[in-house]
Amino acid sequence: MHTEALAAFRDNYIWLIRPDANDPRTLVVDPGDAAPVIDAFERRGLELRGILVTHHHSDHVGGITDLLQWWQARHPADAAPVWGPAGEAIPHRTQPLREGDTFTPQGWPVRFEVLEVPGHTLGHIAYVARPLQGDQAALFCGDTLFSAGCGRLFEGTPAQMHHSLNKLMQLPENTTVNCAHEYTLSNLQFARSADPMNEAVVAHQQRCLALRANGQPTLPSSIGLEKSINPFVRTGEPGVLQALERYRGQRPQDALQALAWLREWKNDF
Repeated sequence: MHTEALAAFRDNYIWLIRPDANDPRTLVVDPGDAAPVIDAFERRGLELRGILVTHHHSDHVGGITDLLQWWQARHPADAAPVWGPAGEAIPHRTQPLREGDTFTPQGWPVRFEVLEVPGHTLGHIAYVARPLQGDQAALFCGDTLFSAGCGRLFEGTPAQMHHSLNKLMQLPENTTVNCAHEYTLSNLQFARSADPMNEAVVAHQQRCLALRANGQPTLPSSIGLEKSINPFVRTGEPGVLQALERYRGQRPQDALQALAWLREWKNDF
């Protein structure tokens, strides 16, 4: 399985998934803008085999209509399915998905598993792509989990986000994390304050600074890396608890309250 990130807008990533680097068959994840996708397809002779959507925000669905129209104008008998959360209004969705659903695109060596991960939006889902041969999975998590961060709670509650993040942390540590925004450096800057004793945050910040200086994405991350650097999944660590006590003047009662306070702090950081 081959994945790559297309830059869109100021800091979005649209993920392309192919069976391998030489196979033109392509799935597109969260195409908020059709232009960079169409450009990549035309330059490289790629073939649209479906669209995967994590949630309804415009920077994730805004390009679906134009992308489908472009493809269908050239291949009228070759309709591309659109997978998306059953609980949200997704343009042109043909395959509504819920927790536990699985699917394998025709002829693909990959099975996709669906996880419901509300918090950022109420119907948000994530996709775990598991090769039929091999053991390294890839997570496409939209705006629920970011590298060193998590999404804002536009619709959901801290309890929902806490449960969603815990669910994702149960995936194998070598699972790649393919999230939808290049927020890593700003998240790591916050992590320096929220988890100040964590040397892994400092080391990863230096690696990411070098990547961005060379015009490279900081993604994908991995579940194992997030466990070591992401304060939103480290809510029981002493350094995080002490930082929150300094921030709020009292110690959080539990991991859920710690996450809620971290999210409030990050919103104003």
